[in-house]
Amino acid sequence: MSDTKTYIQENKDRFLDDLFQLLRIPSISADSAYKEHTLKTAEAVKQSLIDAGADVAEICDTAGYPVVYAEKMVDPNAPTVVVYGHYDVQPADPLDLWTTPPFEPEIRKTEILPEGAIFARGACDDKGQMFMHVKAFEAMVKTNSLPCNIKFMIEGEEEVGSPSLEGFIKENKEKLAGDVILISDTGMIANDTPSITTGLRGLSYVEVEVTGPNRDLHSGLYGGAVANPINILNKMIASLFDENNHITIPGFYNDVIELSAEERAAMAKAPFNLDAYKKHLDINDVYGEAGYTTNERNSIRPTLDVNGIWGGYTGEGAKTVIASKAYAKISMRLVPAQDPNKISQLFAEHFTKIAPEAVKVKVTPHHGGQPYVSPIDTAEYQAASKAMEESFGKEPIPVRSGGSIPIVALFEKELGMKSILMGFGLDSDAIHSPNEHYGVFNYFKGIETIPLYYKHYANLKKG
Repeated sequence: MSDTKTYIQENKDRFLDDLFQLLRIPSISADSAYKEHTLKTAEAVKQSLIDAGADVAEICDTAGYPVVYAEKMVDPNAPTVVVYGHYDVQPADPLDLWTTPPFEPEIRKTEILPEGAIFARGACDDKGQMFMHVKAFEAMVKTNSLPCNIKFMIEGEEEVGSPSLEGFIKENKEKLAGDVILISDTGMIANDTPSITTGLRGLSYVEVEVTGPNRDLHSGLYGGAVANPINILNKMIASLFDENNHITIPGFYNDVIELSAEERAAMAKAPFNLDAYKKHLDINDVYGEAGYTTNERNSIRPTLDVNGIWGGYTGEGAKTVIASKAYAKISMRLVPAQDPNKISQLFAEHFTKIAPEAVKVKVTPHHGGQPYVSPIDTAEYQAASKAMEESFGKEPIPVRSGGSIPIVALFEKELGMKSILMGFGLDSDAIHSPNEHYGVFNYFKGIETIPLYYKHYANLKKG
């Protein structure tokens, strides 16, 4: 692997330039105005895989944005690693909160990353992390050190719930056949404390609409006599929590698996500085479900959050009006054994039931995803652990993430493969937020570590 490491070192400037070219394309899958840019990004990813040494690289049409597929088969007896990533990104709004334009990548130093970070939308989620695999693949091919077969499945709809991916997978099971899915769309504890994500929360996402009168009304003539949907919606949302921040939806916790005291004690060994956490977020205190630590609240406990709420007049100046309608978007993060469809149904039934007769309520489920837990006693996980230990000089800590990657459970169901979540991002990278960034150290450490995964995995599979 010394030749691979040398190759990476000799090509660092180009590896950065190539990533910057990808980051300059605004591949926002949620906004149809960026359709041409998103399709252009797919073509750019395909070309990068061809340049890296793929024997096959193609754009695979779906009902939505295409999947980029590529492969290089070196030995029919060798294990096959399927790399998953995505080339679409979140919208950049609000633009006025960006220090530099979101699609003009720039390297700047930060307090946490004094060696510099790449600031751009998609720098960490997921272009930067996905592109590490492309460049690691290139390094292995160019130094003739690729010990496994490799397939790439890079989609363009992850940020909108991967609506087309299930159909693509079901139609291409033979093409996608392999031994393990390798994903870098997660993070680690710190640059001096490597970790591997072994669990993901699931997701149930709904939109609610509360309707009162058949039109907007004058608040002087009708105020106090007609239900105000905005007031009602606020009361209904507030009632979803009790005084301990426990979610009050009947049956919500029925399938939650409580971790043992021993498991919680093991989780607590992960380094965490509460004061630094509060300082980084500029908050006076943390907030959440009583009886659980901050790290437990954002990983092993289910949650309910309002992601957006609107209605009535929000323009400049005053308009004395009682709105006809009020809306909210609500997401619920779920833990293993909770089913998103069941939770969405429980929410809809409860939210409709608690509405007063004076209003009508409509609940529309959006995308969701199953929670996921990966065992740590497999060759797939051990290869990741050994790779990170060799790269960082210390054994990584297995951790559960608060985030969701809905398609991970889908991979296991349809392809029969476990996923290894070997991410290199940090909590401070501001993904989905203004000034998203990704450490230069993290980008190259990922490129350096990924070939080690292939080395250790091939050796472990040989037995």
